Amino acid sequence: MDDIVLRPFRADDAPWLVERHGTLYAQDEGFDHTFGPLVARILDEFIADHDPKREQGWIAERAGERLGSIFCVALGKNTAKLRLFLLVPEARGLGLGRRLLETCMRFARQAGYREMALWTHESHRAACALYRANGWQLMESKPVHSFGVDLVEQSWKIQL
Repeated sequence: MDDIVLRPFRADDAPWLVERHGTLYAQDEGFDHTFGPLVARILDEFIADHDPKREQGWIAERAGERLGSIFCVALGKNTAKLRLFLLVPEARGLGLGRRLLETCMRFARQAGYREMALWTHESHRAACALYRANGWQLMESKPVHSFGVDLVEQSWKIQL
């Protein structure tokens, strides 16, 4: 994993992130065509007006090939939100998810946030196990119908 670098997100990463989210979530979760546009809107908003002192995105790369992403954005004055956490299948199981999560949480602490929150689905078992192992707490879990499928939506938080 020493050959994998985490670099800041650039606007030219956005099409890759939209495509990978749309394709992988369709394959793995059965999500419909509405998911990709949500990712595109999140990225458009980030590119248009993020505060680099309080908000950051990272892309994991090996030899120029993108492997994953994670973002820290402001949810409030004292709360950061983890967003767009993704690992392509070939990058899973390498400890890269933990490295991305630790990088994001460290940035949030250094930016002065007191807590972080995230929204995910119960079906993301590996990610949920990683959150729990790093001190995150499940705050709410509820069944929903989103992106064309029945899901169990989860909200997690951690005090920094």
